Amino acid sequence: MLEYIISKYNYWMYIVLILIGFYAMMAKNNLMKKLIGMGIFQWAIIFYFMSIGAKKGATTHIISGHGATQHIVRAVDFVNPLPSVLMLTAIVVGVATTGISLAILIAIYRRYGTLEEDEIIKKENSK
Repeated sequence: MLEYIISKYNYWMYIVLILIGFYAMMAKNNLMKKLIGMGIFQWAIIFYFMSIGAKKGATTHIISGHGATQHIVRAVDFVNPLPSVLMLTAIVVGVATTGISLAILIAIYRRYGTLEEDEIIKKENSK
């Protein structure tokens, strides 16, 4: 049993990263820490999908010498490109989301003078 758990260490690391990110998003009052937690959460999911798309001994899906000679193409020799493509899209969306979030945090800081959620709510309720 222990050997099985140790052999899946990468999945345990993803679970730990997801829990760290989730904790930061739910328990922290600072908006910047929540944003960092969201980034950790997102990267843990990206790492998970990249690891399930990996295959031992497989290569990329680029066929060398195409057209010059006949090759026998076997699907088992290649890595599944779908997780890579999806995670590349997720990375791009994540970078855009982080950029917009940072711009919003700058605007919040300029308006309220703090990034602490409790202080912002107090200032908003006192108006």
